[in-house]
Amino acid sequence: MKSRMQTLLFCALVLGAASCRAQDPAIYNDDPMQERALNVPESEYQLRQPTGLAEVASRIEPPNWWVDMENTKLEILIYEKEIADYGSVIIDYQGITVEYVKRQANPNYLFVGLNIAPGTQPGSLKLHLAARDRAKKTISYNLLPHPRKTWKGREQLGQQDLIYLIMPDRFANGDPSNDVVEGTKDQLLNRNKFFFRHGGDLQGIIDRLGYLEELGITALWLNPVLENDQPYASYHGYATTDHYRIDRRFGTNEKYRELCAKAHDKGIKVIMDVIFNHVGDEHYLMRDLPDNDWIHQWPEYTKTTYRAPTLLDPNASEYDRRLMTDGWFDKHMPDLNQQQPQLANYLIQNSIWWTLFSDQDAYRIDTYAYADGAFAAEWNRRLQQEIPHLGIYGETWVHGAAIQAWFTGGRGIHQDFDTHLPGVTDFQLYYAINEALGQTPGWTNGVNRIYYTLAKDYLYADPTKNVVFLDNHDIARIFTTLGEDKTKVKSALSMLLTMRGIPMLYYGTEVGLTGAGGAFGEGGRVDFPGGFPGDETNLFDDEKRTGTSEELHDFIQRMAVFRKNSKALTEGSFTQFVPRDGLYIYFRRAGDETIMVLFNGNDKTVTLEDLQPYQEMLAGYRTGEDISRGIKEVMIQGLELEGKETRVIKL
Repeated sequence: MKSRMQTLLFCALVLGAASCRAQDPAIYNDDPMQERALNVPESEYQLRQPTGLAEVASRIEPPNWWVDMENTKLEILIYEKEIADYGSVIIDYQGITVEYVKRQANPNYLFVGLNIAPGTQPGSLKLHLAARDRAKKTISYNLLPHPRKTWKGREQLGQQDLIYLIMPDRFANGDPSNDVVEGTKDQLLNRNKFFFRHGGDLQGIIDRLGYLEELGITALWLNPVLENDQPYASYHGYATTDHYRIDRRFGTNEKYRELCAKAHDKGIKVIMDVIFNHVGDEHYLMRDLPDNDWIHQWPEYTKTTYRAPTLLDPNASEYDRRLMTDGWFDKHMPDLNQQQPQLANYLIQNSIWWTLFSDQDAYRIDTYAYADGAFAAEWNRRLQQEIPHLGIYGETWVHGAAIQAWFTGGRGIHQDFDTHLPGVTDFQLYYAINEALGQTPGWTNGVNRIYYTLAKDYLYADPTKNVVFLDNHDIARIFTTLGEDKTKVKSALSMLLTMRGIPMLYYGTEVGLTGAGGAFGEGGRVDFPGGFPGDETNLFDDEKRTGTSEELHDFIQRMAVFRKNSKALTEGSFTQFVPRDGLYIYFRRAGDETIMVLFNGNDKTVTLEDLQPYQEMLAGYRTGEDISRGIKEVMIQGLELEGKETRVIKL
């Protein structure tokens, strides 16, 4: 009975417009958290050998390259039946030399290392392959003009931005023709299930760029959009099966490039989500493993411990370290070994290729702590070397500021190398803000946890490059976490949009979407009402929003637009004061603009009477504009705050 009620609640409240279709007993049950069709078996863990498949579809990766790169080296992967027989490669093209030809244990792979000298002209070159007792083979390969001339004036992702996180499958369906794609392994579409495809795509996002621009968004982070052609539960994008192809249910490579171009036309950056720790087991590299050392293999399925402290703990055992980095996330997600040089090159070149191909602006690196640290540092270095304006931040879902900062700190905090990582997802501030809104003040807990967290900013080379958030695709939605208390939600949003760092908003937060549950927040991965054909409610439309959705949208829009035009909030200094009787106050300042932010960590109303502790920042100001409440002028002394309320005052 309980699961039946969950289904009805899901259909009525979460999807809204999607009617509950009759469930096929051979495929579906009545659980909205059903992970796969009933006739689809769970993936089994298996040991893989690089023996070579008998039938393969030929590939050359990267599919093209560019001249005048900062790094003149290029390694081309050639995948073809018994291609390793060809030990000789000759290129007759001015400026290009063949530096090596490398085989793997699998005879279907060949790696060709090239040097493309500065000044080499764009064009089509020929790789002439020769082998004893086999006919010669010629492969064409294109070199394109470098796009750096178009980069003039490009701004790096930074504190001036407001990121909007979209799960493409759940945001908007702009092209129903790609909802089910012939030839894909998962042919099901069911909006009544959290783990099944719903039909959102890149065209749906393109169609809503105007909405996002008006909301004050300046950057889009999309959950992974590369192909995830798995038999089940691959809607989220974190089980890549083709590194050089956009998932056909989202669109095409050209559609992704179109999205980037049209976003730029509206002053919006695009952030690609990449995964180096693992891939889907249907990836051709996994189905036909190049060599034994490309993945971490165990005698039997072994899961990661998720214990990031073992990486920096000077007292940790090697056993625990290995479990953390080499253990798998899931049976259908093989764990990659980034210490393998050809694999490392493959991943680095793939990211460079996507950036130059699509003109995207930044990367969010998934499961950053689980990949090899030296590889991650080299990826960061190479990407920033090739694209100086590129923004990068890594997901560090860890506990403790010191552990989080370790991934950015390099040698300064006892790393063996410079990580070259500009910023991280700031889970420590996420924990602190939630605690401040959920607990009464204590010596170090409640509102004081925010203060103690930010007091550790000395650990970071630049804490303003950290991405600050209230929720995301892996955790419960903030409106649900805070019990749908609008005062608390507005308070959290006010802090999000005024603290140091790059703020990130999860899609639908602005209209009060709810959801929780599942191992990784799956219950919050709901459809945006109005984004799908047949939806009864369209919350993209100003005239259709009412009540809570209208109130939250208008609040966020007012705050976001103000922030976008505020030097103090987008590039100013940050000064915080020790909370006094549960009242936490901090300031942002740039030039002659000062913003005062007050958060009442108590459950009851408080009044600010004593201004003496804050005079160094108030500098004689007695009044200000209340941005959070939309009041033109308020007196600072005597300012009243409801329980758990935040007020943002422009002095």
